Amino acid sequence: MPVRLKLRDIAFFERPVHFARPFRFGAITINATPQLFVRVEIEVEGRGSSVGASAELLVPKWFDKRPELSPAQTVDGLRRSLQIARGLYLAQTGFQTAFELHASCIGAQVVACTKENIPPLAAAYGPAEMDKAILDAVLRAAETNFFDGMAGNIAGIDARLSSDLKAADIARFLADRKPLQSVAIRHTVGLDDTVEGGGGVADARENAGARYFKLKLAGYPAADAERLARIGKELDTLGHDYKVTLDANEQYADLAALHALIDRLDHEPALRSISSSLLYVEQPMPRDITRQSPLGSLAARGFIIDEADDSYEAFPAARALGYRGISSKSCKGLYKSIVNATRAAKWSGGGEKFFVTGEDLTCQAGLAVQQDLALGAFIGIAHAERNGHHYVDGFGDAPAAEAQAFAAAHPDLYADAGQGVRLNIHNGDLLTGSLTATGFATSVHPDWSALAPLEQPKSLQEQLA
Repeated sequence: MPVRLKLRDIAFFERPVHFARPFRFGAITINATPQLFVRVEIEVEGRGSSVGASAELLVPKWFDKRPELSPAQTVDGLRRSLQIARGLYLAQTGFQTAFELHASCIGAQVVACTKENIPPLAAAYGPAEMDKAILDAVLRAAETNFFDGMAGNIAGIDARLSSDLKAADIARFLADRKPLQSVAIRHTVGLDDTVEGGGGVADARENAGARYFKLKLAGYPAADAERLARIGKELDTLGHDYKVTLDANEQYADLAALHALIDRLDHEPALRSISSSLLYVEQPMPRDITRQSPLGSLAARGFIIDEADDSYEAFPAARALGYRGISSKSCKGLYKSIVNATRAAKWSGGGEKFFVTGEDLTCQAGLAVQQDLALGAFIGIAHAERNGHHYVDGFGDAPAAEAQAFAAAHPDLYADAGQGVRLNIHNGDLLTGSLTATGFATSVHPDWSALAPLEQPKSLQEQLA
């Protein structure tokens, strides 16, 4: 049953995160970036006050890839998105469900961000992070866990933002959920990652026994094909079956370039291993070109959108272009993920297969990975990209006591083998049992005293002046 709330306060914090190895995707290499933390206080109708939390990396050059902007400027765009969303949410003074609050503000958020030259994908970041923290507080006030609470639609999700659905479609989808007890990791292979030998894609010390692999593409058919052939040769030495996905992060210029890559996958013997194990291709072209480019015969290969998913109408629009899937990411909005999963289930009833995937860009150990993992397990995502455990050393710059508190509360998810607390991956899987804790998939919150306030951003207009 939906619960109604009033917001009392929203506070933002950040902490530096230094990477253990460079991560190159698209046109950027990341060695470090801040992690955002959100703390909200709410009053729940008839239940008193409650505090909730969320976390996510502030990732440069993904939400906004415009070449004229520096990485730091795009991070400031995310900080400003948070500030704008905070003002809009706190201006809502009456009792509302968590989803009503989100729906009341998301349109105005996009408009306000557009006026400050912040694109819709970055605009959605602010509400997405606050929504997770608000839901955590609601679940704690109701003394229930994420899986049970969402099955009962505690957030009050309806169809007001998705004209192709009815409220009954969403309620039925939620009520029918049977959360997965484990989610397989999909090991990311960044563009600068080692391919062959020790530390390469087939090294179990690096891939943690993964059966799924996500391979980054650079946008050049010949070079990408050569690299994929090398990766396929290595993966064939694993000794077990594997599946792969490809992610171009908008680097393929147009359909002609994409056709050239797929033609190689379809016909070159050296790519047979990759081609036969390929599940789908993620966001090959820039988001604006994507919206103007029906896939035609390419659709048979299975494509999904990610960066082009910047509104509640993005999935139906992509479907009309031949796309079969869409990514779920907490940083884009948990309610949109649930709406899109409802669509995929409904559309698949017609005989064609539509799907939602787990694509982790911003999840690090602790709140972020737990909340995104719970969301995926709830909507039925069997394997998810989990690059956080690979590119950051455990809990990174978090205090040791904070990491140990998460490990004690969630021993199925974390372990310390003598080198600090890290994700505990069981034969390529993450277990979800401890995510049934009261609240949004966590028994503990971060050490707020060890965090700095969110850095004050300049607007993009000020930065470009």
